[in-house]
Amino acid sequence: MSTTVPSGYVNNISSTPDWLNKGDNAWQMTAATLVGIQSMPGLVILYGSIVKKKWAVNSAFMALYAFAAVLICWVIWGYKMAFGKKLLPLWGKAGPALGQKYLVAQAALPATTHYFKHGAHKGEIETAEAMPLYPMATMVYFQFVFAAITLILIAGSLLGRMNIKAWMLFVPLWLTFSYTVGAFSLWGGGFLYQWGVIDYSGGYVIHLSSGIAGFTAAYWVGPRLTKDRERFPPNNVLLTLGGAGLLWLGWAGFNGGDPYAANIDSSMAVLNTNVCAATSLLVWTTLDVIFFGKPSVIGAVQGMITGLVCITPGAGVVQGWAAIVMGCLSGSVPWFTMMVVHKRSKFLQQVDDTLGVFHTHAVAGSLGGLLTGLFAEPTLSSFFLPVTNSRGAVYGKNGGAQFGKQIVGAFFVVGWNLVVTTIICLVISIIVPLRMPNEQLLIGDDAVHGEEAYALWGDGEKYDQSKHDWAMMEETFQQGVPLEGKVGGPNGSRPVTVEL
Repeated sequence: MSTTVPSGYVNNISSTPDWLNKGDNAWQMTAATLVGIQSMPGLVILYGSIVKKKWAVNSAFMALYAFAAVLICWVIWGYKMAFGKKLLPLWGKAGPALGQKYLVAQAALPATTHYFKHGAHKGEIETAEAMPLYPMATMVYFQFVFAAITLILIAGSLLGRMNIKAWMLFVPLWLTFSYTVGAFSLWGGGFLYQWGVIDYSGGYVIHLSSGIAGFTAAYWVGPRLTKDRERFPPNNVLLTLGGAGLLWLGWAGFNGGDPYAANIDSSMAVLNTNVCAATSLLVWTTLDVIFFGKPSVIGAVQGMITGLVCITPGAGVVQGWAAIVMGCLSGSVPWFTMMVVHKRSKFLQQVDDTLGVFHTHAVAGSLGGLLTGLFAEPTLSSFFLPVTNSRGAVYGKNGGAQFGKQIVGAFFVVGWNLVVTTIICLVISIIVPLRMPNEQLLIGDDAVHGEEAYALWGDGEKYDQSKHDWAMMEETFQQGVPLEGKVGGPNGSRPVTVEL
């Protein structure tokens, strides 16, 4: 019986070579775009709304700038440092990813070939080079959005005081000397990849590194003004929820795209991601109610983020029940470090980590990496990992060794980011100040950018207490509302304070 294949599914023209899988290519570009949306507009909106009003524009712009700057650095030299040919055990050879012949060829990660290290087959290929069924252009774009969001996450530790000129230098330097090292070591075929450390989608490469780098940079940049540290209310909680929603749903591309194909492993990763995030949000909210008497919307967002971060290193290699366990721990352990440990530690209080990125990303990312070393299921691991027979500790045999590998991987990422971020900050401080001058810190966006997020009291008209208090008083008087008995302002009107 003959079967006729529709012409649309046949690779019969030069733009659809035989190796191209249209479904994989479509999903990979979709996944990449979902991750890009997490940054822009997701984190642009979240940062611009979760900070004090006077820092809304600056905070959003730090994210926007990083997204654009990372892309140009990525295609000129960064991509091949992270996913190109091996230069060192932890670094690839730098080079542009712009040429037509390079970008239209089948995607390949040349350093990912894995060889048997022991036994009768020593030196033979254990796992072949990763060669997804779509063009290199798709791979370059997909990996770019991960690099971009990592820098944007670091910005969360530095909002409200970092000199924008220093940030403009920090982004390309940190991408070059820190991100590419972590990415090559764990994903691109470097020494941790070859050893078998599991980081499914960036628990170490992205979240642990951004949390440690952000905390380290916050130490060197210095704190916000005391007034801002004591009172830093979100200027728009509803927009914060909108940004958080884009972050959550965008994570389907974040974890669902890392098998490099639209396969069953991708489906497992997407479901586990949502299960863990929901569990973590509920646990965090429950703890807020138990200990503080009321649920916090910002706290719920923090719990959502810690759940998404925690599942990331193991999204496609753990079972559903493990995702719930990881959600319970990601909703409680970072909550404890943020609400209890942080408030009791003089050192943690000394470092002004604006959005608590250390807790939501470094703590949650390392927690997820370690739990992956416990719960990685053998069959699911075989779908993804280059080292055959990998498994978590709860599955016996060599599972204990996997847990040890996860610990070593975490220590490497922490150590590298502490040292490199420190060096980068010290070098930048020689060129420009890391922290804004106090004159700019007192004013905020208007001093830094000459722009403000909101036009209050009319078309660009700024609030004038003497003018608007009298207008309010007169309107109240004309409406026949008695003013007797009121204290504070002219004719008994109550003075109004607008927190900018």
